[in-house]
Amino acid sequence: MSRVEIKNLLKQRQIQPFKGLGQNFLADKGALKTIIDAADIKPDEVVLEIGPGTGVLTLELAKYAKKVIAVEKDARMCEILEKTLKKYPNVQVINDDIRFLEIGSPKNNIRRSDLSKYKIVANIPYYLTSPIIRKFLELDEDGPRLMVLMVQKEVGQRITAKPPDMSLLAVSVQFYAQPKIMGYVSRKSFWPSPKVDSAIIKITPRKAVPQYDSGLREQFFKIVRSGFSHPRKQLINNLSTGLSIPRPQVETWLQENKIRPEQRAETLTIEEWIKLARSI
Repeated sequence: MSRVEIKNLLKQRQIQPFKGLGQNFLADKGALKTIIDAADIKPDEVVLEIGPGTGVLTLELAKYAKKVIAVEKDARMCEILEKTLKKYPNVQVINDDIRFLEIGSPKNNIRRSDLSKYKIVANIPYYLTSPIIRKFLELDEDGPRLMVLMVQKEVGQRITAKPPDMSLLAVSVQFYAQPKIMGYVSRKSFWPSPKVDSAIIKITPRKAVPQYDSGLREQFFKIVRSGFSHPRKQLINNLSTGLSIPRPQVETWLQENKIRPEQRAETLTIEEWIKLARSI
């Protein structure tokens, strides 16, 4: 669906894109192909799409997936989707806010069997990026096999960063998964055009994730948040203040893990943070 077709579709229904919901509709065949290729959808897999809007991506997903569950907060868009996708019986449209949707709960009309093999594919509003990634990566049993998301370019680069350019966001995502940028999309590929370019990121949850260690997850994030509390300060200062541990004790703890006390949080790897959490 081109920019003109999207504009005409909304104009016919007297609908204006709502900025509060971050409605920037994708109109780029190249970007759609990159998303579909990255998702690598098998015929027996279910796709959970977040914020389908006018259904441009949904139509493509429906060609490959066993089922597409499209969750859309805007009731106006749901009406459009019901008409646009009526030829696709494998698409289920749900009018709900993904942040509050309980995965695996019968009250949201999603069958439990649909969650055995599912992937998330979405052109999500920028303001929902962190909440959505966190929500689904923290699901121990009902988590997705894969996530392919369109996000703000700068955010995508932060999520996939490596030392010495790590951030709290990068560590939080990479603790659970391996993120990779699959391509960039110009702001001109959307209508209306956002103020920034986008990135398509592929997030693959780890098969053997460290958060399953008893008590490790809580300890890990407590330490990481303290380490990044003042990014420009040395690690020894942040950890001593944030964890209420005397500096000499923190210095010994860091050195035992082969980390220099004067290092900054952005220079540490995921493995080093995990070592600190296990040895505190």
